[in-house]
Amino acid sequence: MVEVTLVRGDITEQDVDAVVNAANSSLLGGGGVDCAIHRRGGPDILAACRALRAGTLGGGLPTGRAVATTAGRLPARYVIHVVGPVWSDVQDRSHLLRSCYEQALRVADELGVASVAFPAVSAGAYGWPLDDAARIAVSSVLITPTSVREARFVLFDNASHTAFQTALDALR
Repeated sequence: MVEVTLVRGDITEQDVDAVVNAANSSLLGGGGVDCAIHRRGGPDILAACRALRAGTLGGGLPTGRAVATTAGRLPARYVIHVVGPVWSDVQDRSHLLRSCYEQALRVADELGVASVAFPAVSAGAYGWPLDDAARIAVSSVLITPTSVREARFVLFDNASHTAFQTALDALR
């Protein structure tokens, strides 16, 4: 079973095999985690994303799906890009958020990596309520069959860390 750890910090500084990017469907950069990963990782990540868009992902990466690229200048070897759903109070999109974590672990297994750092997908600009995002994230990682040994949630602030710790405690 995967070991889930929580750290407060910057996902671009994590010494892991792969970091997960909360990307938008264009894969060509955005705000928040996506901006930080592209900025610190350098132009190789954007070039790899452009190549994907010129090939099999001409229409962009669908919500809930995952794809890997180089990590450029990041300490990690790979970036696994996922597109989280935008929160809706009238439509249940939790299956798409769950899929982000499941698909990221699937890609990690294909890459043969042992450690993956995750952000709180959809809990920022996409408006997903933090406690629910944490519960879905932690439960998805814990129940998804994987060869990954460590799933590290890298949380930017104290509120996020507290929400993820509460979710993890409730599921242990």
